Amino acid sequence: MFQLKFGRFVCQHKKVILGLAFLLLIPAIIGMKATRINYDILVYLPEDIETIQGEKILSEDFNMGAFSMVVVEDMKTKDIEKLEDKIKEIDNVEKVMGIADIVGTSIPIQMIPDEIKDKIYKEGDTVLMVTFKDSISSDTTMETIETLREITNEQCKISGMSATILDTRDLSNAEITIYVIIAVILCIIVLQVALDSYVAPIFLLLNIGIAILYNMGSNIFLGQISYITKAISSVLQLGVTMDFAIFLYHSYQAEQKRNPKKEEAMSHAIAKTMGSVVGSSLTTIAGFLALCSMNLSLGKDIGIVMAKGVLLGVVCVITVLPAMVLTFDGWIEKTRHKEIMPKFTGIQKFTMKHYKVIIILFLIILPIAFYGYRHTEVYYNLDKSLPDTLKSVEANQTLKDKFNVVSAEVLLVNREIPNYQVKEMLQKIEELEGIEWTLGYPKLAEALPDSMLPDNVKSIFENDEYQMIIINSSYEMATDELNEQITKINEIVKNYDEKAILAGEGPLMKDLVEISDHDFNSVNVVSIGIIFVIMIVVLKSISLPIILITVIEFAIFINMGIPFYTNTTLPFVASIVIGTIQLGATIDYAILITTKYKQYRAEGKEKKEAVGEALKESIGSIVVSGLCFFGATFGVGAYSKIEMIGSLCSLMARGAIVSMVVVIAVLPSFLIVFDKKRKGERKYEC
Repeated sequence: MFQLKFGRFVCQHKKVILGLAFLLLIPAIIGMKATRINYDILVYLPEDIETIQGEKILSEDFNMGAFSMVVVEDMKTKDIEKLEDKIKEIDNVEKVMGIADIVGTSIPIQMIPDEIKDKIYKEGDTVLMVTFKDSISSDTTMETIETLREITNEQCKISGMSATILDTRDLSNAEITIYVIIAVILCIIVLQVALDSYVAPIFLLLNIGIAILYNMGSNIFLGQISYITKAISSVLQLGVTMDFAIFLYHSYQAEQKRNPKKEEAMSHAIAKTMGSVVGSSLTTIAGFLALCSMNLSLGKDIGIVMAKGVLLGVVCVITVLPAMVLTFDGWIEKTRHKEIMPKFTGIQKFTMKHYKVIIILFLIILPIAFYGYRHTEVYYNLDKSLPDTLKSVEANQTLKDKFNVVSAEVLLVNREIPNYQVKEMLQKIEELEGIEWTLGYPKLAEALPDSMLPDNVKSIFENDEYQMIIINSSYEMATDELNEQITKINEIVKNYDEKAILAGEGPLMKDLVEISDHDFNSVNVVSIGIIFVIMIVVLKSISLPIILITVIEFAIFINMGIPFYTNTTLPFVASIVIGTIQLGATIDYAILITTKYKQYRAEGKEKKEAVGEALKESIGSIVVSGLCFFGATFGVGAYSKIEMIGSLCSLMARGAIVSMVVVIAVLPSFLIVFDKKRKGERKYEC
């Protein structure tokens, strides 16, 4: 038997395995430090969409990878000019445009046409447009924003996506260590109750910690990962793979009663763990890999990292953990205590006695939960996931309040289009509800004599092929109003130039909304399909996978439906990935009960007796696993100031508890109802 031979090999070479495991931490930590973290979700949009092509044109043809609006409060024109000179000296800054660039310092502010002045100058405050050579989320642009903040004072506020990404990075980096500490503390509390040794939980957590470091270090081969993946992957891997470690530890304890030699007992424990854990981990891995089907490649980012994390967790459980337990078995023995975890016989009896009531409750709750699941509101505006006290959020709000700049789009049209057509096009755009103003070279040339406009201003708006026009809307980013407005702008623009491109944050967010809506439906279908096929193979049944998936989907509907009834709006990422994560991570609870139930039915037990025994044996493991998953994610959800991360972890924590309760109550009831038994026949037929 391969599993037993492998187990004996691990036990014989435990010191070598342990030494190698710690040595591998060196390249893992180096890889983890070297892996770039991306804080811009928009880079995960497909490269072939029009808005991304527009971003490439801005970067390559206009040398404008990104731009920021700098709000300057109560500063004289001459001082603004000095400030601009300082900003222009920064390597990554391409151009700076403000009121001084347009008219110089010799013309009084009062003489500037209102059409120009009101856009960039109000009550002593003005706006500078700073363009950067590199992309929105590049490291150099992040450094440029930091430098801008250093050379400006309290009179200057730097807005824009790049500033928001920088603040997201700093806040995420400040919190991530706390996430892990909270998760470890809560898991230790659960394990101290569940296990019979004070130090055994330390070794189980240390083993998973090693697997997490391997996973984070091996991300270097992906090039980069998102900050969301970095923030949740460690705690999610801890919550999902902890039950693998607990299974091995309990198997080792059981084998010790049959095998007095510790190495032989552990060899058999490894063999049993491989047979059970490796199979059940496939559904979890499949659930995460289903995220790779998303058009938004953030799903691929999370999916690959987490699937890899589960695989590495299994490998460490059958190699590193046995070596660790055998090496430090003396410590474990000296710190043994009585198990505190109850046997949950009352819950088992309640489920068996009231299974009909549970089915009725299921039928009542299902449509209510499903309605909430389908109607839970989501938001796409990334600013809403961040604290209001961040500098970028304050700057964006100031820009909105003082200059009514809420969402700016960048229109690229053919340079050869006559000025009169461009003016006609812009007039139609400005007539749309919610459009505040448009700004391009034709508009500037109309308001001011050509001799007054410096060449560097003209170069901002025109090159050999395109002319760039900035359109400012009063509608909030990623709202239905703005998305409809963008559609109307595109309809107008295409009448003048079929190859025109509307780029910028607004159109990018519109694409994000449309792609995410598609991903929400497709990723759930893919995950259900993959896991369904795997369970057919594992359970050797077609009807059982339908029952099990129905049970977990019911738990998902409850979890994702609660926000609707509590009037809570979720970040869009949560609505897409939580269902797949909850399905992949908790389907094992249902598989555990069902496998034991099939075993007892095959032995000839009646269905109610088989359900009772299966539930009795499984309920403790399910509760411990669910509580560990809850502990690993709940603290992060409660602590994180980044709502994107906090919501994800809170939903995962609640999902673990909901799945645990539903599996313990609903699944046994289903097995009793749907296992049709003929008189005199004791064969399992579901």
